[in-house]
Amino acid sequence: MKSKHEFTCINCPLSCSLVLSEEDGEVLEVSGADCKVGEKYAVEEFKDPRRTLSTTVKVKGGALPLLPVVSASPIPKRLVRDAVRALAEVVLEAPVADGQVIYEDIMGTGVNVVASRTLGCEHDG
Repeated sequence: MKSKHEFTCINCPLSCSLVLSEEDGEVLEVSGADCKVGEKYAVEEFKDPRRTLSTTVKVKGGALPLLPVVSASPIPKRLVRDAVRALAEVVLEAPVADGQVIYEDIMGTGVNVVASRTLGCEHDG
């Protein structure tokens, strides 16, 4: 059965309104895109939506109690909640360097989660 799915492209300020037509999971057509990037975005969002993960983890002895972390690249959207739950269990010891790997291969995706800032110890000036 043919279906239509609507997306708003987020790749540039034009925010094209996209309509993807599919049948049994196979993309038939993408309309509404002003460029090929929009077409690619709609297909990826339909077949395998991905998101960059951004959250915080606990830190012992740090100048702050939480450290912002980010996935080095997007992970499948369906795994984001489980990844956040896994990161909620992480407790680091200060100091932590910007870019330091905090969690390797999150949810078996091959993507590392890294610190998005440097965090010194609580007793550092």
